[in-house]
Amino acid sequence: MTREPAKTFKDLIVWQRAHRLVLAIYKITATFPAHELYGLVSQIRRASVSIATNIAEGFTKRSTPEKARFLSISQGSLEEVRYYLILSEDLDYAETTKLHDQLTEISKLLEAYRSSILARSS
Repeated sequence: MTREPAKTFKDLIVWQRAHRLVLAIYKITATFPAHELYGLVSQIRRASVSIATNIAEGFTKRSTPEKARFLSISQGSLEEVRYYLILSEDLDYAETTKLHDQLTEISKLLEAYRSSILARSS
């Protein structure tokens, strides 16, 4: 069974999963201490939004190298979020196992999407 090509970034499974992660990050960070609002909360939210944003922005790019670059930036933001989740757990702000599982899934989807884009251009 072949999937119909995505018409917008919202059709991409990887973007849908990344957006779900952003919503979960916002929810969990709402429980963090108030003194972290402009520190860890701001940083982890910004980085999680960057994952989905770069997938969306990359979708609109015409050239393969540009698309791949935005997906690489998204992967970098994902790793930034991974560290912030480790820090959050170490500071006893939250239990982050489910979020780590989401990150792993998104990372695999991102790599598969990037690989398929690069393969189509060769």
